Amino acid sequence: MESSNLIRHKNGRQRKQVGGTLPPENLNDMESDFSEPGIEDEREQGSLLLRGSPRRSGIHGELGNVLLLLFLYVLQGIPLGLGGSIPLILQSKNVSYKDQAFFSFVFWPFSLKLLWAPLVDALYFSRFGRRKSWLVPTQYLLGLFMLYLSAKVDSLLQSKGGPDVVTLTAVFFMLAFLAATQDIAVDGWALTMLSRENVGYASTCNSVGQTAGYFLGNVLFLALESPDFCNKYLRIVPKDTGIVTLSDFLFFWGVVFLISTTLVAIFKRENVRGRRTTTTPEETQGVMETYKLLLSIIKMPTVFTFCLLLLTAKMGFSAADAVTGLKLMEAGVPKEQLALLAVPMVPLQIFLPVVISRYTAGPRPLDIFYKAFPFRLLIGLEFALLVWWTPSVKQEGGFPVYYYAVVLLSYALHQVALYSMYVACMAFHAKVSDPLIGGTYMTLLNTVTNLGGNWPSTVALWLVDPLTSKECQGAAGQSCGSSEEALLCVKEGGVCVTTLDGYYVESVVCVVIGLAWWVWLGKKMRRLQEQSPAAWKCRVN
Repeated sequence: MESSNLIRHKNGRQRKQVGGTLPPENLNDMESDFSEPGIEDEREQGSLLLRGSPRRSGIHGELGNVLLLLFLYVLQGIPLGLGGSIPLILQSKNVSYKDQAFFSFVFWPFSLKLLWAPLVDALYFSRFGRRKSWLVPTQYLLGLFMLYLSAKVDSLLQSKGGPDVVTLTAVFFMLAFLAATQDIAVDGWALTMLSRENVGYASTCNSVGQTAGYFLGNVLFLALESPDFCNKYLRIVPKDTGIVTLSDFLFFWGVVFLISTTLVAIFKRENVRGRRTTTTPEETQGVMETYKLLLSIIKMPTVFTFCLLLLTAKMGFSAADAVTGLKLMEAGVPKEQLALLAVPMVPLQIFLPVVISRYTAGPRPLDIFYKAFPFRLLIGLEFALLVWWTPSVKQEGGFPVYYYAVVLLSYALHQVALYSMYVACMAFHAKVSDPLIGGTYMTLLNTVTNLGGNWPSTVALWLVDPLTSKECQGAAGQSCGSSEEALLCVKEGGVCVTTLDGYYVESVVCVVIGLAWWVWLGKKMRRLQEQSPAAWKCRVN
């Protein structure tokens, strides 16, 4: 499913989150976070168009297929949720924000899967099954990577020089890459696994399953891994560790992946002779033809302009979305409490798109995007004030209830602005996509939208440390300009004190950039709605 998380996804899909923002809007992309809801690819959009007859009488006969799809999407959400939890674990170990920025590349695969989706669609072993040819090896690799991580993750997080961020990033990037590939295969299989009148359930399985998987891998894991949470709510006799460790959690789900994939490979037939299980025809397009089609779409002046606007629109929100959750945790808010704040947001995240869609169904959906834009920028400043206020509220036993109520209200307001922009953007994508090539067209626009949220978040995380100023107090002649100088300061009996936090600098700069974008480029985006339908049609030779 912009995915970060007081945690950062939706999606991935950004359910996703890039490391650590407030609790996920995405638990839709992934994301428990302050990132954009995960954006689905063309197959999910297409499922709504393939419903055919409104009859649903046959759903009971296909209940097994529906449950299988739901389970596969739950599995997909597990590695995404785990990826969203790692930034908070790293933050508890005092890694630098440059390290957090490097780890944020883990959340990029769902924004780039269009690059290899044509290969997954076109290359397969017909006797084994078009989708199983990718699903089975992909899920085996996911299980094996989890088993490998279960044996190595403790040493990676507790190495002598601090967490091995490079190796963690490489392994979790592969998990996200495999999850994105599994997503392509499952989305395509969903349209043929279900009959024409029931194929609309595919998008429901996707939304519910991936959200549930992200919740298990993120919110539930962070709660059960926390000694404080377990001692307070789940134990009679306190202990120094949580009920589960990251190693235990990875091992359990690695085994689940291997067993379930074996069962699917053996017992679930994709192609059955004499008794067709594929009731919905699939189009097959060559790899090169698909890439040529994508290139021809991008070359269209209106589409090219729109893509540039999508790639730059979220710069103004990057500090709030990517850094806020980590800063709250740095101020002492427990990571499991940040994760749990996502739970009461789920009903709001379900309700908001329904309400907002009533206002984006007309000919000018981007008007809502434009109106919500400055509101979301102001919420970014409010987040900065929230971070500044947090240390003064902290008490000996933690934070008072009213503090969490303020955080929850702030997050709810953020969701209103975020979903207003998200639903408006998706409505415009559907409006302008050429129906002759709607799947590829929509996937391209959705991919660009996701990427437009990921790169600013990575940059925002990367710049926090360079923009932060510190001085050494208590040790004459020492400074804190680098980690080595900071260690020397402490060795000489001093202490490094932050005189200017880069997060506040970023918050102000991002709002200035966002306002400039809104004043000049925002109006240009609105004017794209005035283009004739012919300006959006792709002329394919």
